Amino acid sequence: MSQLTTRASSINRALDQIGDKWCLLILQEVFWGITSFSAILRETGMSRGVLSNRLNWLQEQDCLRKRTLGGARHATYHLIRKSVDLYHNALMAVVWEDRYFNTPDIQAVRLLHRSCGQHFTPRMECAHCHADVDGKEVLYYPGPGATCDLRDKKVRRRSSLSVDDVPSSRSVYRNLVNLIGDRWTANVIALAFHGLHRFDEFHRELPVATNILADRMRFLVEQGVFETRPYQYRPLRHDYHLTDKGWDLFPWFLTLLQWGDKWCDPSGAGRPMRLEHSRCAENLHGRVVCDHCGEEVHAHQVAFTIQALALAD
Repeated sequence: MSQLTTRASSINRALDQIGDKWCLLILQEVFWGITSFSAILRETGMSRGVLSNRLNWLQEQDCLRKRTLGGARHATYHLIRKSVDLYHNALMAVVWEDRYFNTPDIQAVRLLHRSCGQHFTPRMECAHCHADVDGKEVLYYPGPGATCDLRDKKVRRRSSLSVDDVPSSRSVYRNLVNLIGDRWTANVIALAFHGLHRFDEFHRELPVATNILADRMRFLVEQGVFETRPYQYRPLRHDYHLTDKGWDLFPWFLTLLQWGDKWCDPSGAGRPMRLEHSRCAENLHGRVVCDHCGEEVHAHQVAFTIQALALAD
């Protein structure tokens, strides 16, 4: 497999490990307690070959552990510490999906914070000033690990999977998976948070063919994540700006970056980028908290119930 050199990025490193659409769907099901090969196959709708490939990949990345109690035919797959740390990422996905899509599966889920006994909606705050995290209030500086990464040049195309093709009733952030589960689309959104607007600016940062980049930009406009604005009329040229829907993806990306800082630093050089919260002028660390008691939410402190949905007449 050929390789390419890119600016060191914890988001890119994290996406290289778990950002594939199928990997995200598998992890989502395992978070819900769906752990056998046959059950994951049934709930995700992927082929046996693809599922086997991605399960092996996630084990290689130390994100899943296989248990074979009762023989190989009864193998199950389980989260370990590294993948449990993606819990905040999953919660931010649910919040974004619920805000922008009419998803009955999400509306049926109620999260209970055992620490305070209240049903809650996850909220991301700055760990220093406790204000809600807003991507427009973030400054970026090189970190101690601001070097370059040598990355495998994957050749997969953007999956043709439709969100409607996933049979699981628990795929509560399937629209986000459909949007993010592509290497270049996710990279483009991440760069937009840094203030990039023009096609040439994105292309300088991404070692990707112009036709592939144009396809991803068009897709993001169609999905309402970007809007175009003319900056030149002869000939007509547009630049790209995040919509509210796009900016509201920032908490999801921040949890992914923080996970990448912790788990995807092969050289041990430290985080490639330092984020500063302009509101309090402190290093930004996003915490996902209960909107009732304000405590940070941890996976073992959350229970969920699924409410019966009322059927339309």
